[in-house]
Amino acid sequence: MRYDPFDPDFQSDPYPAYRALRDADPVHRHESPHYWALSRFADIWEAVRDPGTWSSAQGLTFFPDEITALGLAPTIVMLDPPRHSMLRRLVSAGFTPRRIGGMEELLRAFVRERLALMERKAADGRIPDLHRDYASPLPTFALAHLLGVPEADRTRFDPWVSALTTIQDEGLKLDDEAAVTAVAEMFEYFGAVITARRADPGDDLISALTAAEVEGERLTDWDILGFCFVMVAGGNDTTGNLISHGVMLLDADHAQRELLVADPSLIPNALMEFLRLEGSVQALARTTTRPVVLHDVEIPEGEKVMMLYGSAGRDEREYGPTAGDLDITRSIGRHLGFASGVHFCIGSHLAKLQARIALEELYSRHPHIGVDLSTAERISSPFTRGWHSLPATGLLPSLPAGPGRRAVATHLGPARRGPRMDGRKRSEPAGAHTTRQSGPGHLFACASEARGAPGLAEGQCAMRRARSVPSGGRRTGVRAGTAMTVGP
Repeated sequence: MRYDPFDPDFQSDPYPAYRALRDADPVHRHESPHYWALSRFADIWEAVRDPGTWSSAQGLTFFPDEITALGLAPTIVMLDPPRHSMLRRLVSAGFTPRRIGGMEELLRAFVRERLALMERKAADGRIPDLHRDYASPLPTFALAHLLGVPEADRTRFDPWVSALTTIQDEGLKLDDEAAVTAVAEMFEYFGAVITARRADPGDDLISALTAAEVEGERLTDWDILGFCFVMVAGGNDTTGNLISHGVMLLDADHAQRELLVADPSLIPNALMEFLRLEGSVQALARTTTRPVVLHDVEIPEGEKVMMLYGSAGRDEREYGPTAGDLDITRSIGRHLGFASGVHFCIGSHLAKLQARIALEELYSRHPHIGVDLSTAERISSPFTRGWHSLPATGLLPSLPAGPGRRAVATHLGPARRGPRMDGRKRSEPAGAHTTRQSGPGHLFACASEARGAPGLAEGQCAMRRARSVPSGGRRTGVRAGTAMTVGP
């Protein structure tokens, strides 16, 4: 198969084309649009750990002028050291593992509610959707709670994410009024939240960011707004797709699924294996700051170079002859699922917490859950691999929920890694699926620190003429300290 990121056939199954690139064309020049692409793990690993040569400051896609088209300035994901280093330290002062870890019981309660919804659908003869009903709502809930957004406003995230998807997958079209309006509304909303938190701090991440200080430096309203933008753009579908891809991969390899059901402590390692095989982020760009010679090919200064993370995860040079197989016990050394270097995903601990809880609860109640790929809908994107819809199969009748519940499945026999009986590779799920352009999956993923998205530069944004932003924005009804809650 030929490498063409816009080809629906490639998007459906990019891995044969990736392998061809790794074997014969590891420094690929793409003509239209013009950019270069690296496909081998070692080359990408070295590049993303050398921001002095491979810069993030010119954007993370191959679309030209993606930062300036809306009059935007780069946020943390589109900065290089030393400015990036200072902003990262400031953000990390508020975005702590302790704050994230304290959300576990809240997230578990929400997951059980969503699981009960799927069970009710199945009991009523309806088709539950693993992605829409279960995997995708979780990160929206988590981010809204983390940022202190009231429950009544949570549904506003969906059009914002869809607008970002359209812009990032198809390039910015200033005449796309719906997308421009949605992004403007997001700026306005979080601008008002930031103003409210500075005046009356609460126990939420935005309040913590307004108070963060490192060596006498503090985050500006624009820095915090940009971080909110990144979290909304990058923290939603990447986590949801990690959960959905995990269930899909386990449904294609029942021996591995039995192993996980019998020993849920394998879930954290399994998550890294899911990311390696089916990462939501397939590609992100860097820009060369000097001429680079790689595999006897010279890439000139100032060129966009796509890092094909989806290819790197299956590189036999890094992971051996079983690189294309699922092995949830695999000892994984180097990994690019959350990127590496200065742009290692700042939200990785939040993503892993959500996915772990989601899989623990799912497989403790439904050890044989699967997915129907024949009616599933994949997103269509040159940058992202994920789902619009993923119908679930194999749900058991509803079971009583309660704290401390553990696995209810009995072990179905010793886990083996023998060949599939249908002649397919274990890593190749059965069934076709349809694709639909755009949607909740999009480029700016956790693979580059929560999926890079531009932040608003004061006085520059074209949308600011019609919309207010951090200072003096209209009131949204958001009160300091307001957070989402779930019932018992």
